[in-house]
Amino acid sequence: MSNLSLDRKNEIEKALRKFITERFLPFTALDSFGETDSFLEKGIIDSTGILELLEFIEEKFEIRVEDEEVVPDNLDSLVKLTDFIGRKLDHAGP
Repeated sequence: MSNLSLDRKNEIEKALRKFITERFLPFTALDSFGETDSFLEKGIIDSTGILELLEFIEEKFEIRVEDEEVVPDNLDSLVKLTDFIGRKLDHAGP
């Protein structure tokens, strides 16, 4: 659980949803997948797409995702990804 404000968490989720929709689901609405939908099981993002997603995350949120952090518990849904980024930002400090 992160200590980020609800507003900041919503900003993160909105940025992720926009990137994922524009990059991987370009002809669908922003709400075309649920926050708990598995990216892999639903075919939203494949293994190559995960690399693109990681690049986006590191650039957009200025965090480093370590190899051992690249696991489904951190990355395989919008809510998991938002929480993961929140934890990373918490540890990065002000």
